[in-house]
Amino acid sequence: MALTSIDETDLLLPLMRGIGEEAQLSEFLRRLRHRTGAESTGLVVRQGEGPHAQAVRFRPAPMPPVAERDPFEAHALERVHYDRLRPGRVYGVGEFVDHDPVFRADRQAKMRRLGIADERVVRLPDIGDTAAWLMLARARACDAADSAILATLVPYVEAALRSYVTLESHRIRASVSTQGLARSATAWMVLDREARLLAIDPRLDAWMRDHLGHVPRLGERLRDMGVQAERELGAAAAAFTSADPPAPRAVLLHDHPRLEALLTSTADMPRPSMLALCRLPHARTQESAARLARLFDLPPREAELAIALNEGLSIAEAAERMGLTLETARNYSKRLYAKLGVRGQAELVRLVCDSVAVMA
Repeated sequence: MALTSIDETDLLLPLMRGIGEEAQLSEFLRRLRHRTGAESTGLVVRQGEGPHAQAVRFRPAPMPPVAERDPFEAHALERVHYDRLRPGRVYGVGEFVDHDPVFRADRQAKMRRLGIADERVVRLPDIGDTAAWLMLARARACDAADSAILATLVPYVEAALRSYVTLESHRIRASVSTQGLARSATAWMVLDREARLLAIDPRLDAWMRDHLGHVPRLGERLRDMGVQAERELGAAAAAFTSADPPAPRAVLLHDHPRLEALLTSTADMPRPSMLALCRLPHARTQESAARLARLFDLPPREAELAIALNEGLSIAEAAERMGLTLETARNYSKRLYAKLGVRGQAELVRLVCDSVAVMA
């Protein structure tokens, strides 16, 4: 069955636009339901194998009264049947329930309660460890036209699903990277071969505005950083966007307040560019002390002292901040050295710096 020009506009455009957004899939499924006159349509996407693999159901919105009781939820991907389907072939549900009279009777009872008499389902070709099924359900018997349109849509939905899988993977990596950089107090900016700003971490943007009085502008070079910093960035940008970029290089962007950057070439960017990683100052929190206490089985006050020493305070300064006598703070420090197996304050600071406890 060939799709008409109206089908291409009404069905394929909502499918291809923003496949990663559930609302777009809902619109595609709503239009498919309208196009076929079915009571309900659905797309089930399952990532991973085994009984605990996650399955996501996309449904048309708004749901019609009968579909508020989702027929595809009722059977919840009975894998003994649906995992056996040959990709691209449209099946009637009766084909894989008729052999089991008890299961068939139970299923028919469920479907009657939902006002459903018949269903059609087609499995899409697997994409890595992602499997998907496109379905429609009717209050009357399905016909050849139902099977034909599902079969015709298979390559289009598969292509859209590939984009969905890729986008979800990128979203996960981006989210993890963002959280990791934020918790390690690392911010970033990307510059082109002329040292013009292409993109900047919002935290670094805010820090520059608050501490330097500088407003970074996309498409422009960084201003008010000093002549030497501008020259270094310009020379580095030319080097790191060349065909043979050098090893990462550290530069001082601003002295007071201090802002350093580790410069390197970017990867997986559409055009050559330079990445600048900057460490932003951040104070340790009570949560840092609590995490350190949990990791090393320390009393809360000893963990708090370890965090204070890690911030560069002397034992006397830490005692004053914590409201301790100097003698008490020294006793705490000795117990810390013994429990953590370190030989003094320098090794203690190194151990704490290397711990995830001090991640923001």
